[in-house]
Amino acid sequence: MTRDETALRGVASVVGIAEAGIGEVGPGISSLDLIGEATAAALADAGLRKSDIDAVLCHSAFFNLPANTVSEYLGIRPRYFDTTATGGSSFVAHLRHAAAAIDAGLCDVALIVYGSTQRSSSGGLMTSGAALTKSYEAPFRPRMPVSAYALTAARHMHEYGTTRAQLAEVAVAARRWAQRNPAAYKRDPLTVDDVLGSRMVSSPLSVLDCCLVTDGAGAVIVTSTERAADLAQPPVPILGVGEAGWHMNISATTDITTTAAKESGERAFRAAGLGVADVDVVQLYDAFTINTILFLEDLGFCAKGEGGAFVADGAIAPGGRLPVNTNGGGLSFCHPGMYGIFTIIEAVRQLRGQAGERQVDDVHVALAHGNGGTLSSEVTALLGDLSTL
Repeated sequence: MTRDETALRGVASVVGIAEAGIGEVGPGISSLDLIGEATAAALADAGLRKSDIDAVLCHSAFFNLPANTVSEYLGIRPRYFDTTATGGSSFVAHLRHAAAAIDAGLCDVALIVYGSTQRSSSGGLMTSGAALTKSYEAPFRPRMPVSAYALTAARHMHEYGTTRAQLAEVAVAARRWAQRNPAAYKRDPLTVDDVLGSRMVSSPLSVLDCCLVTDGAGAVIVTSTERAADLAQPPVPILGVGEAGWHMNISATTDITTTAAKESGERAFRAAGLGVADVDVVQLYDAFTINTILFLEDLGFCAKGEGGAFVADGAIAPGGRLPVNTNGGGLSFCHPGMYGIFTIIEAVRQLRGQAGERQVDDVHVALAHGNGGTLSSEVTALLGDLSTL
């Protein structure tokens, strides 16, 4: 018999969060160093000790056997591992997996962690990834992953009349939030004209339609909501998480303007017993400006094809109708290879009321959405404060 989708609702809570090394740390510092720094800070945030951690959930494209490697580095001998690897969506999925493991008695305190020194190691450059594409894509010499997202943007523009200026509004909104975040990597002024006039990378996406390349690490600590009541921070219950994946290569998708976020969102909302109208802040994986438009549509914040109009005129910027990516997102805050864990961290900060100048008023429900590959894997999480239980 299948358990009710709401069975995990509120069973586990996020109790500790931290970031480390956001920006460019320079030579001599490794991804594991940043992971260690973020983990120590998240433990301090939660009021827990390293010896309390008995589960490690992580993914990395930068070192092998990530859970083993991270556990060895931290000096932890966990009784539960999870190295689910679905790209940048992995860490949002790990929320659900941690909650299920805690509910099943497989662990008590779970560490979800990620870090990389992608900027310091690569000088801020990204390879095309052509060697990883299928032979039927490779002859067209795509610059991956940007070319995959450029295809979705071009089709969205053709099919729905979306404009480059509307795409640019996403980048400008992210920058306006970043200007309220002292930890953001990019905080200088940005206009729609700046985005439209920037160097084209893969038409119709310019360099300012693309996420940053930075260093950075994030850590999230999860335990039972019952235990969380005795810890240092207000518990942030995990209300519902939905996972979905439709393809690996963009050429295998059946609808290039609709993503699996449609299914992951529906599953998360059912699991949480909530609707779109209940969400106060939205944290999306904005690897490219088109992502934000696609996910707002597919998660139900607006109808398919209306995302461009929805984000226009500062609607998702500070003071707009819907606060989106309040830390500055992958476009202006950070993007160290994978960004999903930072959607969780910012959602928790907003729910705690600890986001400083960028804090949104009266936040009770936050949505965090992770994306992996070339729109290959989508995971949606709904988090709340204690009033939602």
